[in-house]
Amino acid sequence: MKKILAAIGFILAVQFSFAQQLTYDWKSMKPEQRKEVIQKMNPNERKALLKEFREKMIVSELGVSQNSQPEFLNLYTEYQNKQNEIKSKFSLNENYDTMSDEEATKQLNQSFEVGQQLLDNRKNYAQKFIKVISPQQVLKMYQTEGRMRNKILDKKEDGSRNSGTQRRR
Repeated sequence: MKKILAAIGFILAVQFSFAQQLTYDWKSMKPEQRKEVIQKMNPNERKALLKEFREKMIVSELGVSQNSQPEFLNLYTEYQNKQNEIKSKFSLNENYDTMSDEEATKQLNQSFEVGQQLLDNRKNYAQKFIKVISPQQVLKMYQTEGRMRNKILDKKEDGSRNSGTQRRR
């Protein structure tokens, strides 16, 4: 988990290079320096840094007006927390070969339920976001989230290859 958070923070630091409030000038730091600083952080600091980078990137990408930013960021944090709460309901068991048909079917159905809850949550929050930002910005926000997730997964996959293990698809 620590490696994933460090990789995510590093990716965002390198990709978006926003100034961070802990006196680090991320823009002027070399990638190696950023990586070193992030690796020295405790998990809570890395998590806070990732959250800050994600928020700044989303606000920047969407062009959220200055006066709408506080309300948008509160809503975005609430949305992210709810998504994470829903995702935490799914307990992944990757020993598929040793599962009985009943266990596999149960896990498959659970994954569909969690997926539906995530979709329902997105729909619910889309309506809330539209009160703060335009529908076009909401679409762009969801698209940006997808791109971030893909970049993180790609980076994670590259790291797995470099360490000699392959990621299962």
